[in-house]
Amino acid sequence: MSSLTVLEPGPLATIQDRGRSGQAALGVPASGACDRASYSLANRLVGNPVGAAAVEVTYGGLVLHADGDLVVAITGAPCTGVPLNAPTMLRAGQVLRLGAPASGLRTYVAVRGGIDVPAVLGSRSTDLLSGLGPAPLVANQTLPVGSSVEPMPGVDLAPVAHPADGTVVLRVTPGPRRDWFTDAGWASLVSQVYEVSSNSNRVGVRLDGEPLERARTGELASEGMARGAIQIPPSGTPVVFLADHPVTGGYPVIAYVASADLDACAQVRPGQPVRLLSS
Repeated sequence: MSSLTVLEPGPLATIQDRGRSGQAALGVPASGACDRASYSLANRLVGNPVGAAAVEVTYGGLVLHADGDLVVAITGAPCTGVPLNAPTMLRAGQVLRLGAPASGLRTYVAVRGGIDVPAVLGSRSTDLLSGLGPAPLVANQTLPVGSSVEPMPGVDLAPVAHPADGTVVLRVTPGPRRDWFTDAGWASLVSQVYEVSSNSNRVGVRLDGEPLERARTGELASEGMARGAIQIPPSGTPVVFLADHPVTGGYPVIAYVASADLDACAQVRPGQPVRLLSS
């Protein structure tokens, strides 16, 4: 069996696939790749079946040793020192080093055959909130590579744009608790330019800005949460839920980010400006 050895994990590297969808009623979060389009592209470029496990890398720094001849593809945030959006042969003994990305936050490394770690509740995804799935990668860890493959797609280079390095615009629609905020609060939500907080993670993107004016005070009973929900905690500033969000929450959801914009949301980095645009 082929494998990769982790020499350095970087700030955070986890194994991700499409996640554990459809089990929220049992209290099981979905998790899975944050930038689903980049993850899927990486797998397609190496001829993996849909849902194969790959490595999600946060802000570069991952160093891998090829323990045999392997075909890999790297997508998402464009890390220095590696080919991007193209299938690449790694020869046995070769070392792959991902530098810091020029834009974006999350990079995906797919290997032909997929990362073959045991599945937990139907998924190989690491869920940082619940603790389900494999732990984040550590130095000297061996990643076994599977054998289930499909024909190579015959693509030398996928012409996809890099994640934005300037202001990111996310389209939003009103959520179920829009009425907990005044019209002025809603107008503030969709007009101001926020800044991504350094406290953001796979659970959610925290946005720093002017607090929103509420029309109602008090507490909500916990209710179901979905990816893309914009929750307003007592600070009055938004949190956009990502892959590792909880299945329930008690803060009001003022809006939802459009599904088509969630991959861009997953690529914003601390300090980057973000606008929420009413659609």
